[in-house]
Amino acid sequence: MKLFKLLAQLTLGAFLTFAGVAHLSFGRSDFQAQVPAWVELEPDFVVVASGVVEICLGSALILARKRKAWAGIAAALFFIAIFPGNISQYLTQTDAFGLNTDEARLVRLFFQPILVLWAIWSTNAWQQIRRVF
Repeated sequence: MKLFKLLAQLTLGAFLTFAGVAHLSFGRSDFQAQVPAWVELEPDFVVVASGVVEICLGSALILARKRKAWAGIAAALFFIAIFPGNISQYLTQTDAFGLNTDEARLVRLFFQPILVLWAIWSTNAWQQIRRVF
């Protein structure tokens, strides 16, 4: 089980790092489409900033040993923080990432809680959360 959790943690780290690089390069316009209109910042700034955060979180998940639980908590909080963008994409029927139907955009919403749980489970962050609260 330890090996499986480690692989899950590393996979999530690689996923986040890749997504961060996509924010800064080839996926930039798709990510801009997800920035809700009510966010009072330039969409490109939001995309670049979140890309940098994703690269940092991904790197932390890949490299963290002693502080992996904190990296998992930070990743989970990040996934929660960006969820309004996914909801906005669904509500405004914005096409991005090949999500060009309401059904596809709705199904995507159900993956966000999975990412939150993945971050917490793979890093044993639950134990750290229980200690704090």
